[in-house]
Amino acid sequence: MHHFEYRGGELYAEDVPVSTLVAAYGTPLYIYSAATLRRHFTAFDSAFAALPHLTCFSVKANSNLSVLKTLAAQGAGVDIVSGGELYRALAAGVDPAKIVYSGVGKRAVEIEQALSAGILMFNVESMGELERISAIAARQGKNASVSLRINPDVDPKTHPYISTGLKKNKFGLDIETSLAAYARAKELPGVTPVGIDCHIGSQLTSIDPFLEALKKILAFREKLCAMGIETHYLDLGGGLGIQYNEEEPPHPREFGQALTQALGKLPLTLILEPGRVIVGNAGILVTEVVYTKKTPSKDFVIVDAAMNDLIRPSLYDSYHALGEVRPAGRETLNVDVVGPICESGDFLARDRDLPAMAPGELLAVYSAGAYGFTMSSNYNSRPRAAEVLVDGDKVTLARRRETYEDLVALER
Repeated sequence: MHHFEYRGGELYAEDVPVSTLVAAYGTPLYIYSAATLRRHFTAFDSAFAALPHLTCFSVKANSNLSVLKTLAAQGAGVDIVSGGELYRALAAGVDPAKIVYSGVGKRAVEIEQALSAGILMFNVESMGELERISAIAARQGKNASVSLRINPDVDPKTHPYISTGLKKNKFGLDIETSLAAYARAKELPGVTPVGIDCHIGSQLTSIDPFLEALKKILAFREKLCAMGIETHYLDLGGGLGIQYNEEEPPHPREFGQALTQALGKLPLTLILEPGRVIVGNAGILVTEVVYTKKTPSKDFVIVDAAMNDLIRPSLYDSYHALGEVRPAGRETLNVDVVGPICESGDFLARDRDLPAMAPGELLAVYSAGAYGFTMSSNYNSRPRAAEVLVDGDKVTLARRRETYEDLVALER
């Protein structure tokens, strides 16, 4: 569910016409709905009300400060994977005690910054990282709370690029190596093992892989208990999918009920790291038609948004629903919707049935709130899009459009 709807033949973002936003801020334009963010966070977080838990929004899904601030006001923590995301989270007012630091390549300076900030814990992904955190924390006279990321070798049945819990993936430690790592963590100065971490993938449309992983993790926890290592946190990551097209992902309520039954009265605080399920359908990308083009074999709609603005279709061959901002009731054509980038892989949709469009008209690309702007780039020296946050009839320019001067500001 989201707060983008047609009223009187025009698409609205909450109480503001999308065309009004475009007139003020141009295209391509990312538009986020604050009401949708709150609604989705509440729906997810409340699903686990029967368990001690902390919902940590995955910053990599959407790192805009206005988005993070909106979620922090709802009580959200965050899951971060870089020093830059730590900086953003703190700037948005996120409580450091609700920050979990994941990622396979934490640099020494990033570990130092996180220790200084007083984050909740590090999710450790290798023996080398564990040793480095220990050395830095001991040198600073601090103690770092850590969870080790367990790779349970569970197939999430999702796109291979966003599968993270198989043996062949770069993430985490296999179960046998993890036992040795926890034993080592118990001995090392400056670190205390406090939890277990697991993340198996993204855009999951079934809870079965989660439950399969959980079964392995709980068996692993029993081995830790036998070694005298008590864990207080269980981080099951994120990954719950959303509907882009014909997917039928489970409601968070179903996920919450399953985990509540599985965890029972275990003395654990559950940590969850949702990203896409919170923000995916809370955002759209609006683009203007530049040209239409007919060839003997294909009809094209050429728009001013490109793969540098939204790379998911090119990278994952992913589907995003498209809709006219002002429906004109014209005949339907089978078209490719493409951008101006000099790559054949620059498209937003291929072989899509859409109403005939004319130059100057606007298209909305739905479900663009997650991994849209955060994965955008300046390829072809294109300034990145503006972002706005709509809250009722209030509009915040969450990020201004880049200029040509911005493109070269760091160069000499």
